[in-house]
Amino acid sequence: MRRGEVWVASFRPWRGKEVGKVRPCVIMQADWLTSQNFDTVLALPLTSNLRPGTSALRVEIPPRERLIKPSWVMVEKMRALDRSRFDTGPLARLTDEELVAIERQLRAVLGML
Repeated sequence: MRRGEVWVASFRPWRGKEVGKVRPCVIMQADWLTSQNFDTVLALPLTSNLRPGTSALRVEIPPRERLIKPSWVMVEKMRALDRSRFDTGPLARLTDEELVAIERQLRAVLGML
């Protein structure tokens, strides 16, 4: 598991408007931290449904490798997931340009501009 890879993870259970179900997600945690075998991994979920009014918070990821649908990274929905929640992966690897776009959006969401 490496930063910028897309893995399938379970977001169950969830509450209210949190992201739910089993879905692909982008690993965002630094590789040095992931290699330390901490119990959780920081990830951003993907969706294949771009809802009206959310495009400013999304980064598009075209299908490639084993990611079969056009997807959007839900930048504002970052989660620390227990390692046991991850299943299949990696499905794909993001480009450097896609990671830069995600980082830019993440900084905006976190008020770090």
